[in-house]
Amino acid sequence: MRGLTWDHPRGYGPLDELTRLDLAGENPYGDVPEPIEWDRQPLEGFESEPIAKLCETYDVLVIDHPGLGTAVDALVPMEELFAPEELARLRAGTVGRTWESYHLEGRQWALPLDAATQVAVARPGVEAPATWPEVAEFARGTRMALCLGGPHAFLMYCALCSGDFLDENAGVRALALMAELLALAEREVSLRNPIGVLDAMATGGPDYCPLVYGYVTYPLTFSDAPAWPGHAPGSVLGGTGLAVSRRRVGRIGASVRAHLRRLMSEPVQATLFPATGGQPAARSVWQARGAAGFYRGTGATMEAAWIRPRFPGYIALQDRSSALLRDGLLGRDPARDLFKNLREEWRHA
Repeated sequence: MRGLTWDHPRGYGPLDELTRLDLAGENPYGDVPEPIEWDRQPLEGFESEPIAKLCETYDVLVIDHPGLGTAVDALVPMEELFAPEELARLRAGTVGRTWESYHLEGRQWALPLDAATQVAVARPGVEAPATWPEVAEFARGTRMALCLGGPHAFLMYCALCSGDFLDENAGVRALALMAELLALAEREVSLRNPIGVLDAMATGGPDYCPLVYGYVTYPLTFSDAPAWPGHAPGSVLGGTGLAVSRRRVGRIGASVRAHLRRLMSEPVQATLFPATGGQPAARSVWQARGAAGFYRGTGATMEAAWIRPRFPGYIALQDRSSALLRDGLLGRDPARDLFKNLREEWRHA
């Protein structure tokens, strides 16, 4: 069997370890009929490569939920692999809205494997502000970066709008703040993707980023995303799900089920994942008493995170919207004009 994940230790570490244990014939997490040979794709491919195209080559895929709209014909709904009782049990064990993010058109198209959302991050010893007005003031005396590479300019904007990104008042307020922060930020780092921003911060770069997808593997201090006064933290749900291609499921269905059950099991999620650089979607890990600082510090944001649209064509629209916002912010376009340009981009969506 062939599988595809993404090229970061969080994406491949737990999967590679399970395969190693399978090949060694000594897997304490349970046996499977045959191992999966996992390939990797870069983060940019994970965020934008069409899932249906990847299903032509791979049997099991680690996917991003916004791409589901054009993929359902190429995937096997989980209702064809598992009984309703088992799906209900699996759902109860996942954190926040991760399960819901893979539910579309009345079917469950993937199982939440990994959980992430945008949160604040600082170098150790730097105390992050709790509200967006405080961030604007804090940035004047701190080495700060934003995260605007790839789709992330649009995703930061959506987080600032709490998902209501076509509302003019919310949109103009968000864009005005982004422009103010970008003028104070380290520009080169701010144009990177989350891995690039966190790599820079972990190696002597900026001291603080107010909104970036959290990665438990970095020696940095993660905390809940800033909030507008009187509101919950705004954030856009990320993470990954386990999906199954239709291409050979009739021949390998039993083996696929065994792999998915094992990957979603409590021992793998709560023990193997943290030990090998993973960031599990298990509710028990995020809510455990004495949980690691990363989970304890960002749990409220995870619970409140917004699910992106998943209609056909959303991924391309997300990329265009992000480029439009990034170019407008760099060009110092007025916030209201930039909002109108974004609304026009979405007029037919």
